[in-house]
Amino acid sequence: MLVVSELRKTYPTGDEALRGVDLSVEGSETVAMIGPSGAGKSTFIRCINRLTEPTGGEVWLDETELTALGDDDLRAARRDVGMIFQEYNLVERLTVMETVLTGRLGYVSTWQAFRRKFPGKDIERAYEILDRVGLGGMADKRVDELSGGQRQRVGIARAVIQQPKILLVDEPTSSLDPETSETVMELLTEIAAEQEVPVLINIHEVDLALNYADRIVGLHDGELVFEGTPEDLDERGLDTVYRGAEPATTDTSGSADTPGSTQPTGDDQPRVSDTEGDDPVVANTRERSANGGV
Repeated sequence: MLVVSELRKTYPTGDEALRGVDLSVEGSETVAMIGPSGAGKSTFIRCINRLTEPTGGEVWLDETELTALGDDDLRAARRDVGMIFQEYNLVERLTVMETVLTGRLGYVSTWQAFRRKFPGKDIERAYEILDRVGLGGMADKRVDELSGGQRQRVGIARAVIQQPKILLVDEPTSSLDPETSETVMELLTEIAAEQEVPVLINIHEVDLALNYADRIVGLHDGELVFEGTPEDLDERGLDTVYRGAEPATTDTSGSADTPGSTQPTGDDQPRVSDTEGDDPVVANTRERSANGGV
């Protein structure tokens, strides 16, 4: 279980990227983190395994406080945190098999790592995972011969072979076409269920978050402003996440409302044609709702 408490990040310039964010992720759930550019999503992901050092707060993975570890202990603890990067973070000249096996570097000696000598059981497991992610028969191909979608699958395989306690995924679909994006998201959620490992995904595409996440959290200006199921993310929730509008509250009758305001009715309801000037994500989501989609 991942527990993040009061996570803060302030850069030397004084810019606050994170302002006391609390979040927990557990079980085999897929949690999607959405928000506008600059909201702090990537910073949050990278602060968890301390690729970016947080300024304050605590990060716990089961019984280990990651934010309190020294260098040696942190290197060991990172074996439990699988990371899938936006730009793949692969070595172009390595083969697919060599790349996947780098996910086991934390489990072998320096000499074995230098000579790329991995136990037979690791190699066998790598073949199994490559089959699972749809790359069977490509073990000997060089990474620079692969398409973007295939490279992302290699990144997923490399993270899975670590046998992590959580998968952190930073914008996995930003460089992919829509069809491949769907395939990658489906693969991530299926692996979460099969491996019984939680997945935290930073993602820009609200459609994909709605379709594949069990829970959605929204960041705006470094603060957590939304948390709920995909069904909870209505237009007001999107306004809160992407425009920084005041979060909606729920009155005793069960209807969401904002203090000092009334729910629009009839002709006051926003129409698809009224979305001019909206954040593109908000506008596109409204259009889909009007057309009977999510």
